[in-house]
Amino acid sequence: MHADRHPDELYSFAGILTQHLPGTWTQELRQHTGDDNQQELTADVWDMNHIAEALAQHPPAHDVVLIRNDGLRLFLIDHPRYDDELLIAAMAPAGTPAEAFRGVREPDGIAISTDPEQAAENILTTLLPRYETALAQVQDNAARLSGPSVQPDTVVMTWTESGDLAVATERADVVGILTTHGFVHDGQQTYTASGDDSAHQAQCVRAAGSALGALNIGVTLRHGPMRGAPTTLPLPAPRPAAPNTVRSR
Repeated sequence: MHADRHPDELYSFAGILTQHLPGTWTQELRQHTGDDNQQELTADVWDMNHIAEALAQHPPAHDVVLIRNDGLRLFLIDHPRYDDELLIAAMAPAGTPAEAFRGVREPDGIAISTDPEQAAENILTTLLPRYETALAQVQDNAARLSGPSVQPDTVVMTWTESGDLAVATERADVVGILTTHGFVHDGQQTYTASGDDSAHQAQCVRAAGSALGALNIGVTLRHGPMRGAPTTLPLPAPRPAAPNTVRSR
């Protein structure tokens, strides 16, 4: 295992990295001592894969939390084995009931290059799309948990074989929201968010879901016939968590 970078070096890298990411970001450097509760400090790291394993085997001496102006957070640490790589993961939304995470697959983190521009590209194409999709599902679940006892209407978004998300509806208010947030009329009563750009598709789903939720209209994602589950959707059975690293969702 190599020696960790100096905390200021990791913090400086985070500042440069955020210049290549959309939105306005701030960063927080956190340095840990032997008296710190590592499990508590990393409890919001939304990962059940190799970053959870790295945290269990090599508790970091420091980390940097990147915070976007809309509240989205990323967790950045040195790679415990490779000098030319770092590890970055999503952080779960704070103050959200554990029940809202039920059935939502973790948007597991990734290894990134120490070149900020290349790292930002990997984050934009790999981590953020599945992070935003998972976040939209959790927010929808949370809204249902805290909403009125009357069951809301539901809009069903169905994955097609081509990777598009299709919605069939006749409601004018739903149509208005879908088309405002990137869905395209694709048939007599069908509106589609293309799967050609997964990041844009995730943004469309999240924005439309939020607007529909304001009208007490729920959103359900379903698989169409002949399609396997995409990587950003819940799996039939959750994977076991790495011990003593992150909260069970």
